[in-house]
Amino acid sequence: MSFTIYPAIDMRGGKCVRLKQGDYSQETVYGDSPFDMAKSFAEDGAEWIHMVDLDGAKDGRRINDRFVIEAAQKLGAKVQIGGGIRSEEDILHYLDNGVDRVIIGSLAVSETELVKQWLRKFGSRMAIGLDAKDGFVATHGWLETSSLRAVDLGKELADAGAETFIFTDIATDGMLSGPNIQAVAELALATGKRVIASGGVSSLEDIREIKRHEQAGVSGAIVGKAIYTGQFTVREALKEAGR
Repeated sequence: MSFTIYPAIDMRGGKCVRLKQGDYSQETVYGDSPFDMAKSFAEDGAEWIHMVDLDGAKDGRRINDRFVIEAAQKLGAKVQIGGGIRSEEDILHYLDNGVDRVIIGSLAVSETELVKQWLRKFGSRMAIGLDAKDGFVATHGWLETSSLRAVDLGKELADAGAETFIFTDIATDGMLSGPNIQAVAELALATGKRVIASGGVSSLEDIREIKRHEQAGVSGAIVGKAIYTGQFTVREALKEAGR
């Protein structure tokens, strides 16, 4: 297993944006073209690109999918997408058009049995996004918090066939305050599966710290705001991950 850096592109209104702690009212626009941003990441050597349809997450339907499919079909990098995926039709829409992995978030809480069926069908081409607030899973673009512990849901879905989890601590996302590495490592140990850390990465030191838990199953880090604000480059992050 190699440790992977996933440069992130969050899309809203057809632009590349970042939200602070998932708050739609605290948005910063970093680019007018998600495809051009993805292209620059691929040219810098990224093997994977993480894309999120924020409009889709909020409205519960695919909205910015054309940018995702364009990146998947035209660039050499692999693409994973989350946000607005609510049906098997949505999953197939992406997978049949070159996207490598779809991320299921809110439905893992509200439609757990259905998601288990999808896991049996799509296997490793599906990741489970667990976004947590104080350890409890948040849903619907982080606008609601459930009574379900992220670790408990992770174990249940790992037993059903989930191979990859993406864990975000909402308190750290977009804050450049450092990730909640302990929570990421706990999820990896509890599930025995690959867990990608998301949210709060602010420095190459953070990447180093996350990578120290690789043996526990922490397999990568999603990096967004730190790249956009010039804390480090994609190339520097990739170099750090490859040490």
